[in-house]
Amino acid sequence: MAGTLPSELTSFVGRRQELADIRRLLSAARLVTLTGLGGVGKTRLAVRAAVGLKRAFPDGVHLAELADLDDPALLPQTVATALGLRDEAVEPADRLAQFLGDRQVLLVLDNCEHLTDACATLIGKLLAATSGLRILATSRQRLSVEGEHLLPVEPLSLPDRSGTTEGTSGWDAMALFADRAAAVSPGFALTAENEALIAMICRHVEGLPLAIELAAVWLRTLSLTELNDRLADRFALLSEASRTAPPRQQGLEALVDWSYRLCLPAEQRAWERLSVFRGGFDLPAAEFVCAGDEIGGDSVLGLLAGLVDKSVLVRVRETYGHNARYRMLETLAEFGAARLAENGDPAGSTRRHRDFYRELARRFTEEKITSRQQEWISRMQSEHANLRAALESWLEEPDPRPALEMAGNLSTFWIAGGHLLEGSRWLDRVLQLDGGPSRERARALHASLLTCTWLGVRRGFAGRLREYRSIAAELDDPVISVELLVCEGVSRYFLGDPRRACELLEEAHEVCRAAGHDGLALQILPYLALARFVLSEPNAEEAGEQAVDLCAAHGNPPWYTALAVWVLGLALWRRGDLQRAERLQRDAIRLREPAGDHSGIALSLESLAWCAASDRRFNRAARLLGAAATAWRLSGAGRIEPALQQVSQTHAALPAREALGRQVFEQEYARGASMTFDKAVAFALDERRMSAAPASPSRNPLTARESEIAALVAKGLSNRQIAGQLVISQRTAETHVEHILAKLGFTSRSQIAAWITANEA
Repeated sequence: MAGTLPSELTSFVGRRQELADIRRLLSAARLVTLTGLGGVGKTRLAVRAAVGLKRAFPDGVHLAELADLDDPALLPQTVATALGLRDEAVEPADRLAQFLGDRQVLLVLDNCEHLTDACATLIGKLLAATSGLRILATSRQRLSVEGEHLLPVEPLSLPDRSGTTEGTSGWDAMALFADRAAAVSPGFALTAENEALIAMICRHVEGLPLAIELAAVWLRTLSLTELNDRLADRFALLSEASRTAPPRQQGLEALVDWSYRLCLPAEQRAWERLSVFRGGFDLPAAEFVCAGDEIGGDSVLGLLAGLVDKSVLVRVRETYGHNARYRMLETLAEFGAARLAENGDPAGSTRRHRDFYRELARRFTEEKITSRQQEWISRMQSEHANLRAALESWLEEPDPRPALEMAGNLSTFWIAGGHLLEGSRWLDRVLQLDGGPSRERARALHASLLTCTWLGVRRGFAGRLREYRSIAAELDDPVISVELLVCEGVSRYFLGDPRRACELLEEAHEVCRAAGHDGLALQILPYLALARFVLSEPNAEEAGEQAVDLCAAHGNPPWYTALAVWVLGLALWRRGDLQRAERLQRDAIRLREPAGDHSGIALSLESLAWCAASDRRFNRAARLLGAAATAWRLSGAGRIEPALQQVSQTHAALPAREALGRQVFEQEYARGASMTFDKAVAFALDERRMSAAPASPSRNPLTARESEIAALVAKGLSNRQIAGQLVISQRTAETHVEHILAKLGFTSRSQIAAWITANEA
């Protein structure tokens, strides 16, 4: 899974010199690219190196797997996900640069060769905008980024045909073979009697790690002598047929082809059909895609087990529920796809794949308002690459309705799963298809308008709303009509018209209540309560209570429940029930924390500050406001909306500043703003948490130059004086100060000074 160092890659043999070279290069260079052909072990080497370098990067080591990413435009979002950032309102590349700042992070970009231009552009931008970032990339070719250091990854060391083996200590290829052979044949060991055979086997496959592993698994059924003889015969035949390929590539292709031909016919068909998956798959998906012709649905599990035994598939860590997931290495998937094109029906496998994920998206929509909501979102995160591939395939069809339906059904995944920009992009693409009025188009418009609302995008909004109204009128479908009311009501609130939002949402709620549409009512009530709160209407609390009760009746789906309890907490704060209001805001934070919902947590941090100020705990209120600034900075969603920001200023910031005095207030605010996100959450929840990483100045969101200027601001220097001391223009100094204020969420130079003091304390 992107962002983690996969456990299936941690078993490792040899490569001591390469590991030392990577450590040496990264100590001096900011970009190191491991190059080499497929199957040579670049990924495994990069991951092992990253594991060994964890202590050198206090702000984390993160892996972004790119093999399954086809669209270069989605590269920044993929990297952001690997860093644990949700896809929200800011351009992902800009947000990545802002987030990384001076953090000491090692980012591993794996399999860049098909995205070289996009990778080069993003890497160049990130390295220019940060100071503590190091990037370790793997690619079959160089990325051509300024400052790039290349480390060619060669096959594992092995004795030449005339040399002696002299044990295993100097020959990594033989050590790897012995290690993998022992895993499949208990008791196997490299001895003086068998080392010559093992050396010949390793020479047949040119010391390529993938080929060695594929060969070793056959010791379950073959002796060493039989394995060596079969490899020798097979490779001689195949090398005659492919003399144009480089020798090492011939070796790998021959070994993969030999492994394929030793599979049962049904295993071969399964291998071919499974090559259409991207980023892994589970058993239900494999059963749906593989079944047909000579493969029955009930035989797929046995075929998967056989392919795992032959090292064609790898079982990977479960990421949701209890479903096992499987993954095919890229080189083997490429081989399978080629065989599918030659022997099978690639169009049929692609159709089954996209049909499965269209149906999965439909089931997600049906179950998104249940107790299983978070489990479903986690499942969709695991299937993200497959969802992308299915959408791309549906976009190529002449009938636009399946693409419209699937993209619309994923609306909650785009919003609650933290993929707003990507979701907006998919919805834009499907809505460009011309299919006339339909239920599917209406729902895609609904999803698009809500996504744009969350993103704050206004361009094209009015036109799509007009089309939505036109389709609703033409279809005369009561469900589509009430969905339109909900969409308009929510949009009107965020467009700054809470009065009209109230009218539309109240009308929608009446229709839903009469028709028994609980699912829609659950989406209406929190926003109705919020609009009433902003308008200071007393029945805001009533709508909030109804929303919380309805969530409970549906098993408390986390995203909707967090929204409902947050809004109810606002209404209770206004009524003066501070104890329950605080409890609800903490509940909202706990519900949002597993999803990394920074903007949602920022809202609750602000709300807790209101409660603290109303209870005259002004130091805590100031610190919570600073902690909220940290969460807003991470969210990329900008500040709290104007109506609520005014409440925050009037009922928290101003009273706290008056009670504490400006200097103390800004010191407390700065202490909150300098917290890590995890510590800010712990402070809000009154918890003590162990830090995941040692305290470090790299937590500072400012660049080195900005930190230098912030220190001069703290000393009381004007922009003109700073410019003179640093020999820069006054305008440049002013720009830096503006950036510092924006990054820290501050409004005054004195807050910068207090923040510097808090960090030095």
